[in-house]
Amino acid sequence: MNLLSLDELYEKSKNLKEGEVILDVRGPSEFAEGHIKGSLNIPHDSVVEHVDKLKEYKNIYIHCKMGGRAKMAYSMLEESGVNNMEVCVEAGFQGWMEKGYPVHK
Repeated sequence: MNLLSLDELYEKSKNLKEGEVILDVRGPSEFAEGHIKGSLNIPHDSVVEHVDKLKEYKNIYIHCKMGGRAKMAYSMLEESGVNNMEVCVEAGFQGWMEKGYPVHK
């Protein structure tokens, strides 16, 4: 599992390159309450339905609220042949807000 710290996720969010995406695997209502600007929302239990789309990205940075769902999504995608991912499991969007990082609504 390729791990990504919350601070690394923040740095990447400030300068996403062509072919990179932040994948927020929380539910749609959680995403609507606030998210990282420019992130893609696919709930963790639906990620395998989007494997072909996700394989098109050069790098995927996965997060959720606390880290658990991100880890599950990473494992499901890895089993489906997606290997261009890093996952934030130390904290998630809750930690993002606690650090005062920008929230988009």
